[in-house]
Amino acid sequence: MSKVVYPGSFNPITHGHANLVERALYLFDQVIVGIGTSVDKEPDEYLSERIDLCRLALGEFGDRVVVKGFNGLLVNFVRSNNTRFILRGLRTLTDYDYEFQMLEMNRHLDPEIEYVLLPTASQWSFLSSTRVREIASLGGDVTAFVHPAVAAHLAKLYGPKN
Repeated sequence: MSKVVYPGSFNPITHGHANLVERALYLFDQVIVGIGTSVDKEPDEYLSERIDLCRLALGEFGDRVVVKGFNGLLVNFVRSNNTRFILRGLRTLTDYDYEFQMLEMNRHLDPEIEYVLLPTASQWSFLSSTRVREIASLGGDVTAFVHPAVAAHLAKLYGPKN
């Protein structure tokens, strides 16, 4: 069985992420969505929520998509899932620059790991988790960008405080 790890913070998972997973299933038998913690981003206290929301948002793909959390080096997570492929999406040239740096660093850590870089579908090229959180935190409607369960979670998280 061919498998690929799609790592990220998925905070929150968007339609752009789901589209990338769907397209990756044409290339691989299974996509392992690896939700990691990052010293540069948020702490891992909300990891279980992100895992649950990703499972809901990607449920339509059945057992071909597995969602797992991880702490530590991505290359170790990839190896522990018995694959050597990492999937990443590219929206802009800025994404490419960042991904290329990560790719080279991970190649130095494990030269057997290969990256699969897929351009984001054009209808989602503007979309980022950061923008979705920003819109939700300002009371905007994010239902066009995320799964209904994610939109409900964000509304609860950022909604009016009584």
